[in-house]
Formats: sequence, structure tokens, C-alpha cells
Amino acid sequence: MKKELTLVALTTLALAACQPTRKDDYGWIKKGLDVASTQLQLTASEVESSGMFPRSIYTSGNIYFLTWQLGRDSANIRRVRQPAPDQLGQRRLCDAYDWTSGFFPGSLWYAYELTGDEALKAQAIRYTNRLNPVRHYRGTHDLGFMVNCSYGNAQRLAPNDTIATVMRETANNLSSRFNDTIGAIRSWDFGTWHFPVIIDNMMNLDLLFAVSKATGDSQYKEIAIQHAITTLRNHFRPDHTSWHVVSYNADGTVERKQTYQGRDDQSAWARGQAWGLYGYTSCYRETRDTLFLGEAIRIADMIMSHVRTNDAIPYWDYDAPASIETPRDASAAAITASALIELSTLVPTGEQYLDYAEKILKSLSSDDYLARKGENQGFILMHSVGSLPNSSEIDTPLNYADYYYLEALKRFIDVKKIKLS
Repeated sequence: MKKELTLVALTTLALAACQPTRKDDYGWIKKGLDVASTQLQLTASEVESSGMFPRSIYTSGNIYFLTWQLGRDSANIRRVRQPAPDQLGQRRLCDAYDWTSGFFPGSLWYAYELTGDEALKAQAIRYTNRLNPVRHYRGTHDLGFMVNCSYGNAQRLAPNDTIATVMRETANNLSSRFNDTIGAIRSWDFGTWHFPVIIDNMMNLDLLFAVSKATGDSQYKEIAIQHAITTLRNHFRPDHTSWHVVSYNADGTVERKQTYQGRDDQSAWARGQAWGLYGYTSCYRETRDTLFLGEAIRIADMIMSHVRTNDAIPYWDYDAPASIETPRDASAAAITASALIELSTLVPTGEQYLDYAEKILKSLSSDDYLARKGENQGFILMHSVGSLPNSSEIDTPLNYADYYYLEALKRFIDVKKIKLS
């Protein structure tokens, strides 16, 4: 009997060895890149004469929809200016000083890197150069988004001294918003807050890290680290979800905690959670301080347990009504996927994060979210949410959803060592 079993086992192994090795089907990546290349080329040519940047598609909000999503009566809904009727469904553009201006040039750079298409590179250079005046601007914390996503990718792929100078000048301007007593970079210059800091600001630290490495000047890195520590101390709840806004008094004590873009002050605004995950993953990459790695892991685990949709594309807020009519946020999903892929390379248990990111990317690359060529006003992804409480950019394409989708694809291809040719 023992001999028979051995022969059977050997035969089974021999048959298995003869079977062709199964190869992963990465057709969904090729499809995503094909659509992205077409859409970006189309948009770049159509917007070129405007001197501006594509941001989204104009949408309008319905007061009854907003009261349901926000759980408030109409008297407590913010009134914002709605687009003109002839603007609805049309491409929304922005100038160089808009916080989203760097994402379209950044998308062009990633698409060029992924495809090798020189026409995309030419457009990436053209649109990056439009941001040159921002090097003199100090009026926002979003300088990291605006310059690191554009000039930062240009420096990787087509470096020159001018790019390095722009990034250093911008890092100086961002650093000027740092307050030593509070230990953070001021986010906004509007509103009634004394010194508001939003979770989004974690994303602008990459510019400081990059310039610190390029110049050898540690002050940029030190500011970034202190900001991250202050944010970690005050922005997170016991369940590791994040407040959107924390405002500080002059002495560094907390003035108040609330939301500006989430469902309510206690809710977990989906994109805000993604900003935190991405930011602390970057902080660990640059410092190797396990304080930041621990926070990134806690946020990642929280996100994976809070998403209530089958396709892993979250509702715009984790506490929004679970309904087929509740908007999904592809931008939050794309940012999360990109961060999870990087996190997967930094921890021994990284496979779970990579698998979850792959699920997100496959969903975003499906017909449910990926645009058809020539449609969607030239944007790559559909179904994102900008600021629902402000009745702004609800269920619409967003340029930063496209940017982080392409970045996530690039990171996934690199981690998996995928050959698409």
C-alpha cells in the first residue's frame, strides 16, 4: 500500500509539473493606461489655449439630497454658489493658484513614464511650466500638491537646475507657514479659526522631505517631522479615524476640532482618512521612525475595516448612509491604493495591503469607474466627491483621482515587477 501511494504521489507531482504555469492577467492595467493616455492627450490639446488646468466637471447639489446625506435640516446646510445652467456637465478649469493645479501635469508625467510616449512628455513639460509663478506664492499650505506633483515628477524624469530651484523656493514658502509654538504648518487663511490645520496637510510634507534630501538642509525635514508629530497627537480618535480640522490657540493648545468636508464633526471623511494613511506612510519612508509606521498601520487597518462597499470604493464619508444613491469617492480609493502599495513594501505583513490595493485598482479600472475614450470630458476616472457639505463636485471626475490612480498603477507595476510589453 505504501509503495502504491508513493507512485500515486509521484505521478501527481509529474502531472503538475507538466501543467503550464498560470500567469496573472494584467489586461486591466493595460486598459487603464490606454484610456489614461488617450484622455490626457485629448484634454491637454483641448485646454492648451486656455492657459489653465482641467479640474473636474461642473455639477450641482440638490438641497433634499444634501439634508439626507448630512443628516441635517435645510437651515443648517451651507449655501454655496451653484454653476450656471450652461456650465453643468462641462469641464471645470482652474488657474495655477488653485490647490489642484499640479495634478494634471503630474498625471502627464506618470503617463509618460508608464508608456514612454514622447507626446505626453512634451505636454507634461508645457503644463508644468505654467506653474512657474507659484514659486513666489505663500498663500496656501497646498504648495506641496501644486509643485511636488508637477515639478517633483519632472525632477525625477527630466531633471534640471531650474526645477530644483523652483522646488527649493516653494519649500521655503511652505516652511514660512510653520509656527514653532504650535509645531505645525498653517493650512488655511480663511474662516474664523485661529490657526487651522487640516489632515490634508500631511500630503504637503513630501515636498519638504524631497528638498531636504536634494539640498542637504535638515530644516525642511525637521519642520515636516514636527508637523507630523503634532498632527498625530491631536488629529486622531481612539478608533484611529481622523478629524478633518484641528485649530490651535496661540499657545499651542487646541481651540476646536471639527469637519469642513465630512458628514459631521465626528464622522470619518473618506478622503481625509486616505490623506492620513498616505502621509504617515511617507513619513516612515523618509525617517524610519516606527512612531509613524505604527500610525500608518493603524489607519490602514481602520480603513479596511470601515469600507462598506463590495468593490472597496468607499462612500464619500464612512458614516454616510449606506445606499445605492450615496456617492462613492474614487479619489479616496485611489489615494488609499497608492499608500497601501507603498506600505506593503515596508512591513512583513505587507501582502494583505497589496492585495487590498489590487482590489481597489481592479475596481477603478472597471467600466464602473474608468471612462470610455473620448467621454467624461477627458478625465480618466468617474465618480469622485470633492466637498459634499459645500455642494461642490459631487459624483464627478477629479484631477487628483486621476493622479493617484496613475501613481498607484506605477507603484503596483514596480512592486509586482510586471512587464506589460
